[in-house]
Amino acid sequence: MTATEYSKRLGPITPSQFQAALDHFQLGEFVSAEAIPFGLFGQNVFLTSTTGEYVLRGAAHYDWQFPEEQFVAKVLHEQTGVPVPWPYLVDTDDSIFGWKYGYVIMPRMPGLQLADEAVVKALSHDDRTKIAFALGENLREVQAATWPSAGLYDLATRTIKPFEDGFAAWITTELWQWFKKSNETTPEDDKWLEELIKESREALQVQVSSVLVLQDYKEGNLTVQKQDNGDWKVTGVFDLMEALFGDGELDLARQLTAYMEKDMHVAKAFLEGYRGKAPLRPKARERLRLYIAYDRMIVWEYFHRPEHMHMWWYEETSLREWVKTYIDKLAWVGIA
Repeated sequence: MTATEYSKRLGPITPSQFQAALDHFQLGEFVSAEAIPFGLFGQNVFLTSTTGEYVLRGAAHYDWQFPEEQFVAKVLHEQTGVPVPWPYLVDTDDSIFGWKYGYVIMPRMPGLQLADEAVVKALSHDDRTKIAFALGENLREVQAATWPSAGLYDLATRTIKPFEDGFAAWITTELWQWFKKSNETTPEDDKWLEELIKESREALQVQVSSVLVLQDYKEGNLTVQKQDNGDWKVTGVFDLMEALFGDGELDLARQLTAYMEKDMHVAKAFLEGYRGKAPLRPKARERLRLYIAYDRMIVWEYFHRPEHMHMWWYEETSLREWVKTYIDKLAWVGIA
């Protein structure tokens, strides 16, 4: 059978390979497959069989990627009303496709793919604002998923391993690690981060339950649908590899900064949706300054790797100056 390359990462795949995967989970006869032209890593293919529409996911980054995504999807399915691809079916056998750590088949989520730039460009400003509000509301629902302690998924135990010294110590350590990885720092840079952490120390101690934090909650990992009344709702949440349990406000950072770059009114709508049922906790500004710095350091480090620099879309500046452009906008969106 003729093989088709759906992405560089996945390589050529034949209809018989798709059928073998479908047979493993008793999901009917192969009908068609479709490349997904958006996304950063090219791990996914749309797959249609006689029993429905699915996404096939392969070529895992790590041995824990698919087990963790399955764990997080199960938590969301059982503890919240968030629409997630469930069942999230994992086959660790590498004999069908040749991918180490196997592959996944999950339901394809309905609605518009916000990772598709053409879809986003076709939306009106009113729709963009309402979608942002819906994303904020949905993030609160994600955070209905809780755990007894803050921590990360552990493959050996297949559950959450608590942070040794708690969430505050973990985020502070992570900040310094990403800061040192991100660029060649100066004494002035070090002093800036020391002050940022110092000013946030008390805010990090404000009591909070450990909730699910996806760490990559953004439009590109969601589908949405417009409702009859003109409002929008989230119809799919996926790409769950980076999740942890900790302070839910951390998950505001990635999408909030993306909105800040394009439209401050839309950024404000995102926060309004999030705060609709419960206000931010006291000293939110101090924590969000820290969380935005952490998130931006991760983005900076990834896109400043030699193999990724061609994708960097900002005018070159220092990391510290770049992070500050986002922090300075917090007051505009109502976090003063």
